[in-house]
Amino acid sequence: MAMAGLSLKSTVAVTSGALQSRDNRPLSFPVQKCLVSQLASVSASHANFRAASMRHLALQRASPSTGGRVRCEVDLAEQMKEMRAAEKRWEQQVKEGKVKQLSAKEAGYAMQLNDYTFLDVRPSNEHSRVSVKDSIHIPIYDVDQSVDPASLSKKFSNFTMGGWWNGLPVMKYNERFMPDVVAKIPKTANIIVGCQKGLRSLAACEQLYKAGYRNLFWLNGGLDAVQEGDLEKEGPLPFNFGGIGGVSEFIGWTDVQRLEAKKQGLGYRVALFGRLLAVVLAADLAFVGAQQLSRFFFELRQ
Repeated sequence: MAMAGLSLKSTVAVTSGALQSRDNRPLSFPVQKCLVSQLASVSASHANFRAASMRHLALQRASPSTGGRVRCEVDLAEQMKEMRAAEKRWEQQVKEGKVKQLSAKEAGYAMQLNDYTFLDVRPSNEHSRVSVKDSIHIPIYDVDQSVDPASLSKKFSNFTMGGWWNGLPVMKYNERFMPDVVAKIPKTANIIVGCQKGLRSLAACEQLYKAGYRNLFWLNGGLDAVQEGDLEKEGPLPFNFGGIGGVSEFIGWTDVQRLEAKKQGLGYRVALFGRLLAVVLAADLAFVGAQQLSRFFFELRQ
């Protein structure tokens, strides 16, 4: 069975709701640093999963002490074991029929019956771009809005290690996820659970089942798999544009936009090329400006 977009490394803390060790003790700050990019790339594809691994190694090297690096490596190995266990558990819940999987087209037919509720568990930044009409939005992870020193450090690390390019912000677990679901959706409801790539929604299904929900349907492949007309949408963008961002989106350097360019034709490609040209010119101007400032300050010192 194919689990579309199932990158478990980015969901190690989904079911626990906090960074904890296997014996439920809070992890030390050096270890938490190792997991920053997991939380930041919770919607990432397998390609971004490999990039996240490189960020982990970079954070390890930046650890202030050898002891911190060793602890980080040991904990990362433990987390990998837990992720493999989670993968088997999630696959099993679908195999056993606890969670039924639907294609995007099947989900659209179900929504037309009016007795199905679409639960969107994506973070607010993705939901604001495009959403399923009449869906209920309760993120399992959301953008970390904290401004404390630890959070700012995570955000800076995430930005410098790829966030500026892919636009993926630092995420944190939504402690209100299950309470909000219970408050808004009865346990007898037929619930289609969806996210951008099908990863977080499958993790959410596990929590929902444990809470007593029995009519669960997983949107296989997430909103990335939705074709035009499968589901009614709100927002001007296609569904598969919800998970992209950063400089890569601005200049059209994503697979999603390349596919869209084939559909839209020359005009769309010209618009993207114009953005790329603008970025190149801006970089050139910044470089020339820096040279002029450097020369100016050098002359002042003479």
